[in-house]
Amino acid sequence: MKHELCKIADVPKEGSIVVPFFGREVHVYRVGGAGLRAAANVCLHFGGPLECRDGTFVCSWHNASFDISSGDRIAGPAPKDSKIMFLSTRVEGDGLFYVWGE
Repeated sequence: MKHELCKIADVPKEGSIVVPFFGREVHVYRVGGAGLRAAANVCLHFGGPLECRDGTFVCSWHNASFDISSGDRIAGPAPKDSKIMFLSTRVEGDGLFYVWGE
């Protein structure tokens, strides 16, 4: 099964676009030039929203930061071994889709 997250053309060349995801939000952004990735928009410290800044996700509540490529915590009050959640995605036609059960 699959669910469209966004159109590829809507994803900025730098930074991210925040899109709805079953009552929550995800960041969709470009990696490695043309690749696309989707990550949960939630800090692992206290659940705050994340901002995409210069290759990192930063919590606007308490400044926890996470690497945009690996999801690993870089700094701040989030647990040291925490990692943000990435969604399983696939590009089809002009859209980026969340996929599951395949």
